[in-house]
Amino acid sequence: MASFSIKFLAPSLPNPARFSKNAVKLHATPPSVAAPPAGAPEVAAERLEPRVEEKDGYWILKEQFRKGINPQEKVKIEKEPMKLFMENGIEELAKIPIEEIDQSKLTKDDIDVRLKWLGLFHRRKNQYGRFMMRLKLPNGVTTSAQTRYLASVIRKYGKEGCADITTRQNWQIRGVVLPDVPEILKGLAEVGLTSLQSGMDNVRNPVGNPLAGIDPEEIVDTRPYTNLLSQFITGNSRGNPAVSNLPRKWNPCVVGSHDLYEHPHINDLAYMPATKDGRFGFNLLVGGFFSAKRCDEAIPLDAWVPADDVVPVCKAILEAFRDLGFRGNRQKCRMMWLIDELGVEGFRAEVEKRMPQQELERASPEDLVQKQWERRDYLGVHPQKQEGYSFIGLHIPVGRVQADDMDELARLADEYGSGEIRLTVEQNIIIPNIENSKIEALLKEPVLSTFSPDPPILMKGLVACTGNQFCGQAIIETKARSLMITEEVQRQVSLTRPVRMHWTGCPNTCAQVQVADIGFMGCLTRDKNGKTVEGADVFLGGRIGSDSHLGEVYKKAVPCDDLVPLVVDLLVNYFGAVPREREETED
Repeated sequence: MASFSIKFLAPSLPNPARFSKNAVKLHATPPSVAAPPAGAPEVAAERLEPRVEEKDGYWILKEQFRKGINPQEKVKIEKEPMKLFMENGIEELAKIPIEEIDQSKLTKDDIDVRLKWLGLFHRRKNQYGRFMMRLKLPNGVTTSAQTRYLASVIRKYGKEGCADITTRQNWQIRGVVLPDVPEILKGLAEVGLTSLQSGMDNVRNPVGNPLAGIDPEEIVDTRPYTNLLSQFITGNSRGNPAVSNLPRKWNPCVVGSHDLYEHPHINDLAYMPATKDGRFGFNLLVGGFFSAKRCDEAIPLDAWVPADDVVPVCKAILEAFRDLGFRGNRQKCRMMWLIDELGVEGFRAEVEKRMPQQELERASPEDLVQKQWERRDYLGVHPQKQEGYSFIGLHIPVGRVQADDMDELARLADEYGSGEIRLTVEQNIIIPNIENSKIEALLKEPVLSTFSPDPPILMKGLVACTGNQFCGQAIIETKARSLMITEEVQRQVSLTRPVRMHWTGCPNTCAQVQVADIGFMGCLTRDKNGKTVEGADVFLGGRIGSDSHLGEVYKKAVPCDDLVPLVVDLLVNYFGAVPREREETED
């Protein structure tokens, strides 16, 4: 591919001076409401006239024609969540005993809802008084120093503390107690991390190619783009209220290779590399999402943007979603519902009105992603584009690590690499920039017996959400169960190719079961004796890569104790597995 230069436009961010603890007005002027696009449905024309009023620096959409807003919107109106960070409200909240916090609706909503704007999730149901903290980690890139700091945080919580790699290339740490939060936030800032705007109605972690900058086959290095997006979204880690009051969460990704490691078809906004008239840029996909009631793949916006406009178009799309999106039934608040109502052209027109040049170019036919590309395995040792260096992909069983594990991974990154660690959406880790002369010694490290570069074939594609060990929404336990069932299935069948199996504890599908070859979604069911037991709806046929599509339900409400024989049958009938007793007989 021809070389090119990138000149990034500085993202339009609030003035840092306005983020002092004494600030009152925390954002730019409330958005103006444009006239409906020609040809848009009548309902869209009606909805394009919300009255906007400002309250304590937080603009609110008063949609008179709606039957009402949902409870979460009322919580936001009652008290701006971002103030807990931007006006140091967390300092005062952290001093109050949690039992006292629970006596007031306002402060109870603080710890159960508003703290999610700081990336803090109260585990009220299963770990009362403890929190999960989710970070912002654009492109999944972290450092050994950052990893050690996170290890030091969870170590003090003993068995309650651990960390998970998420399906958005991100860290989540567990066991946090509220009195420690101000000091933790300070420590995060000192090592260059933030947890800001990583939960609830915010933009989630920008996903990019885990091999960015080191892959001999990459199309473009995604790191500059994901970093700029994250800086814009969080106001350079100071907070950006202009995009923190969305109708629902919103997921972006930037694609960097033919492998589509970023899963663009399940993101609200995906940047697909494409050239137009000799200029490098991106075609845009919009609207991909999963929810309990509806799952949809992203669709083309019929728009192309030059590399300079990655942040401006993100800003314009977010503003259109913010200004016009549903704020009633939470099950209809994701961006695809708005696209459905306006139509693609109507939505595109609203985005154009919010672009600096008031115009979007039509999509480029010069898509740089090769459609017939066979997705590569990044686990194991692979040569980098930098001569004399390699990277190693390590399998992290269902993404769960303890403090000592994190310290060991940080040591490997320092001793053998450049002190960098990369997370993947499959909950694994990549250590880049290893001199080839060090590979042999690295492969002899004892920790690689746990975090293997060459795991058993069924373990390679195993993904699991948090499960009901910690998450109050999960119906079933996922991590330990998925490992146990996979190990038993491996004893019964032999395979020659990986099969991706994803486990999610509830219909919110954090583990993205719809993209798996075989997916398991937690539910309650009855066993053969009529007893209520943990079970799973089984999905089949999800695809990732250039032929991506979502899987469908194969069988509903299977008791978890009955899953092993079912999985064995699926592997034999659909994936070429051979029962081991037959294999031994043939030998």
